[in-house]
Amino acid sequence: MHTLSQIFAVLIFFSMFIVIILNKVPRYIPALVGGGLTIVVVFLLIMKSPAAVLGVLNVGQIVQPAFWIPGHEPLESSGVNWQTIIFIGGMMVMVEGLGKVGFFRWLCLYVARVVKYRAVSILVAFILLSGFLAMFIDSITVLLFLATVTIELARMLKFDPVPVIIAEIFASNVGGSATMSGDPPNIIIGTALGYSFMDFLKNTGLIAWVGMIATLVLFYFLFRKGLRASQKGTPIDPSLYPRPKEAIDDPRLFKVYIGVFVLTIALLVTHAQTGISVASIGCIAAALTLAFGYKNAAHTMARVDWRTLLFFFGLFVCVGGLEHTGALKALADFIGRVSGGSFAIVMTIILWVSAFSSAIVDNIPFAATMIPVIRSLAAAGMPLPPLAWALALGTDIGGNGTPIGASANVVGTAIAEKEGYPVSWGRFCKYALPVMILVVGICWILLVIKFT
Repeated sequence: MHTLSQIFAVLIFFSMFIVIILNKVPRYIPALVGGGLTIVVVFLLIMKSPAAVLGVLNVGQIVQPAFWIPGHEPLESSGVNWQTIIFIGGMMVMVEGLGKVGFFRWLCLYVARVVKYRAVSILVAFILLSGFLAMFIDSITVLLFLATVTIELARMLKFDPVPVIIAEIFASNVGGSATMSGDPPNIIIGTALGYSFMDFLKNTGLIAWVGMIATLVLFYFLFRKGLRASQKGTPIDPSLYPRPKEAIDDPRLFKVYIGVFVLTIALLVTHAQTGISVASIGCIAAALTLAFGYKNAAHTMARVDWRTLLFFFGLFVCVGGLEHTGALKALADFIGRVSGGSFAIVMTIILWVSAFSSAIVDNIPFAATMIPVIRSLAAAGMPLPPLAWALALGTDIGGNGTPIGASANVVGTAIAEKEGYPVSWGRFCKYALPVMILVVGICWILLVIKFT
């Protein structure tokens, strides 16, 4: 019976994965269908265990005071990770508010004006801006605004925006690996394993920014000649282009929302010291955004990407099926046998398998799947934190390998195509895949030096 439940849990999970990869329907649909099948077929029909359903849904955790203010004890989670879902939902509300008052467009236009509207300088500045913003804001949001403004500038300044957008996508995923709030895989890893914002910053932060410098140098040399050639002869007159302040719709609310953003980042940086959970921080950010912008509250809530939150819910249920049936422990045991018990080899396997797998499939479900695996490896005697950092770096940076490896890739290339600048698989992989391998290689060397 146990083997049968494992087989069906694996079949349901991989069927969900295949439908997501084919990208024929919104990814929340296969995730919810997969979650429903896991509950009905695996837990109820085969295992005949309503307790397993309750354990995976994990709803009771939300009403516990420790969920909101855990204190200084790490808050670990299994099954549906409500910390992740609530935090991302709250950040979505805050980011919608910032976008509504023109914060992101103002920032992009301001940076472009500072670098005097030169294409190569915009490339360098937007790589750094993308990486920095992605440390605090979901990389999907970063690309929504950066790619749109990049195309606007490209049309005015007569340069090809595709190289800049590819570099922005790459930088957002690298920068997102530096902190817990950067990329969704990190939020999942941090909330599931009880790690704080500062834990990530101290361990993946430095490694990620070494990778960011490598990213900047590599893309600079890859794209500078083409950008200079395409912009040659275009007049660089700041008076011809939109001024940054033209992007601000409501100056008062603009300042207030910047204050909310700064407060949210401060709470994230100090949440290990204050004992406030990331779910509470997400709720605070959303509540303040809606309170100060109460006139647009309904519009802001309508703009929240509810489908992504449903995707996370279904995904966590499917992964819970793999965990409860023991399928993921079997995978962890296999990795332990292949490595011969060597920690350095296990860490190397986690990093590189994560990187190449995330280049092929969405890195969010892959990260969620691997968390119980590294937990099992830690239970067998491996140190857990380095495995978590290897998983975070591998999934985040490895997602750069193809146009579908991470959500930011899909969003950035979709915006470019919609605006008349299609990014083919060949063109994307020609530049991003070799750079991804080099940057992951740098991360691997630094991880080995730091932890072995």
